[in-house]
Amino acid sequence: MISDDLDLRQLTADLKARLGPGEPVGYLRGKSLMRDLLLDMRTNRFSELEAEELVDTLESRGFVRFLGDPAERSVADAPWDITPHA
Repeated sequence: MISDDLDLRQLTADLKARLGPGEPVGYLRGKSLMRDLLLDMRTNRFSELEAEELVDTLESRGFVRFLGDPAERSVADAPWDITPHA
């Protein structure tokens, strides 16, 4: 369960700072990369399930947004927009 006092804006900024230029790319690869980065962050201790739920929460609240269509192969390798000020 994600704590109500978790600052999603700051977490998104931290996540964005850890990503390399142009990352992440691809819907599933991008979600997996963001989950793995959340797991590696030392300031927060998330289980793998919590990290996956957190990526889903960030996506549903507009902090991270996939710029393609994961259902269409031609745009499944699109980048993500990561906006800490959503």
